[in-house]
Amino acid sequence: MKSYLVKPGSGIENMQLSETEKPTLQPGKLLLKMLAWSLNYRDLLVAGGQYGLGLPSPLIPMSDGVGEIIESNTKLGEFKIGQRVALSFFPDWNDGLITAPKTKKSLGGTTQGLLSEFITCSPSEIVSVPQFLSNEEAATLPCAALTAWNALFEMGTSFPEKKILTIGSGGVSIFALQFAKSAGYKVVAISRSLQHLNQLKELGLDEGYDSVNNPKWGDTIRKSAFGEVDHAIEVGGASTLPQTIKATRVGGEISLIGVLAGNEAEFNPLPIIMKSIKLQGVFVGSIAMFNRMNLAIEENKIKPVVDNVFKFENAHSAFAYMAKGNHFGKICISI
Repeated sequence: MKSYLVKPGSGIENMQLSETEKPTLQPGKLLLKMLAWSLNYRDLLVAGGQYGLGLPSPLIPMSDGVGEIIESNTKLGEFKIGQRVALSFFPDWNDGLITAPKTKKSLGGTTQGLLSEFITCSPSEIVSVPQFLSNEEAATLPCAALTAWNALFEMGTSFPEKKILTIGSGGVSIFALQFAKSAGYKVVAISRSLQHLNQLKELGLDEGYDSVNNPKWGDTIRKSAFGEVDHAIEVGGASTLPQTIKATRVGGEISLIGVLAGNEAEFNPLPIIMKSIKLQGVFVGSIAMFNRMNLAIEENKIKPVVDNVFKFENAHSAFAYMAKGNHFGKICISI
């Protein structure tokens, strides 16, 4: 079978499409024929050697994918041959609060990833995906969608007419917008692109601001008719966090998810204290959360936003496209 292999730190340009041995179906395992994958910014960090130490080398990259169960050497339980399933980012985090043992194993990081024609897994590591989604759309769910869901509804405080702030137009931010609107929340967003802001408004965005022409957008939001937000989905990191704090109300909350805008800026924590803001790191979610999220996606018929789809043979181009940072929504690979 064909698999992509990368040596962490060598960069995406040195990722190789290689002939590898098809996995042997061990007792207790299922064999999946992979159908589609979805890229995350983490995949670039892994390839560039910026994501932890001691990762397997060579490594099959990518954590997010959907496959079809084609063979079983165990009881299938709720699953069946021919069913499409997604794999959990954290295969050992079934339910409950996050702990170090539950997150020790992560696909495409501490363990081998999914960018391969076939993979084996246990029934406990997979979830059924909404059937109205395409393979590519379903592949976007395990990391970006679940992270947004966890931030808003599992860790976040729920109450009517909540006001949400999102940053940019990547997968997590767009899913946060879609989930928030399905719950009846109001959403304000900032983006470097006016075109992307217009696209977000087509998805239900209530208010948007161009961060290039509004560098102090935190004050702009706070003083606007929209007003201070209750909950911010922070994907920028230290560079955007000071403005996010300004936009967040006293007693509000910030879900800290990414460092897309860089992490070199100095950060003063005093405003968090003075506004009594809850700052919570969010790291994907459990399999139980994944199943709850999928029920909500089914109920509200939420369609993931896919920017571009690349063929399996052209996976390098998908990584290079993500590195440019101009995409709107998710970047997928299909076989």
